[in-house]
Amino acid sequence: MEWLDALILGIVQGLAEYLPISSSGHLEIFREILGIDLPSDQVLQFDIMVHAATVCSTIVILWPMFSRLCASFFTFRRDAGFYYVCKILVSCIPVAIVGFCFKDTVEAFFGNGLTVVGICLLVTAGLLTFAHFSGIDRATGRMVSGDRGHDIGWLDAFIIGCAQAVAVLPGLSRSGSTIATGILLGDKRDKVASFSFLMVIIPILGEALLDTVKLLKGGEAAENSVGATALIIGFVSAFVVGCGACRWMLALVKRGKLVWFAVYCAAMAVICLLWR
Repeated sequence: MEWLDALILGIVQGLAEYLPISSSGHLEIFREILGIDLPSDQVLQFDIMVHAATVCSTIVILWPMFSRLCASFFTFRRDAGFYYVCKILVSCIPVAIVGFCFKDTVEAFFGNGLTVVGICLLVTAGLLTFAHFSGIDRATGRMVSGDRGHDIGWLDAFIIGCAQAVAVLPGLSRSGSTIATGILLGDKRDKVASFSFLMVIIPILGEALLDTVKLLKGGEAAENSVGATALIIGFVSAFVVGCGACRWMLALVKRGKLVWFAVYCAAMAVICLLWR
């Protein structure tokens, strides 16, 4: 992989992981646009690296909250932070089931052109549109305040986790699906975004670990590597752009500005479905 390709894909991952436009779908789109045709193991190596970078971005931007949650959970304080982490663990149950039981089925949807990506982007656009209009006060016609609603409960956490599990498909935005689901459940918008970003840390790290073990068992990590330069450039660009995108997205969710991403996803869906 050329360094410029790695830079572009890293930027795409950094933006699309947080913005509700599907990082997996956009990585597929840009590989197609750039004409990048790599063996599956090299694609896997690069994806592990850029996803790890965006996890680091989440931890950096949400560090005050992240550090408090870790302190509460690992010292068994049984306070609000401890139970918040427990809710995150509950939200990970659906995606863990999908990962262990249906991983091969899900992977079959990747690398087969942009038709699946286009269809899933349309679903993402529909979800974002529905969530947007559900957050408008019918009496005033204005977006309700970001702190209106209730805190994320145990059942909410599980349902949002189900949305995350479905969003493993390319083109179905994970952040868009989880944030929209939380809004539709009546959760506070200013709480849903941070919960959405924190809940993905465990699944991404877990998947990265399993994929790394898979590569090492196959003896392919060293023999057929995508290249250290490409991996470093991809990681750094995804991390830097991810930090900015994470902060931006937290502000956008509070203001209820997700409907414009629905328009974008719909337009990209049309392009994908017409792409030959």
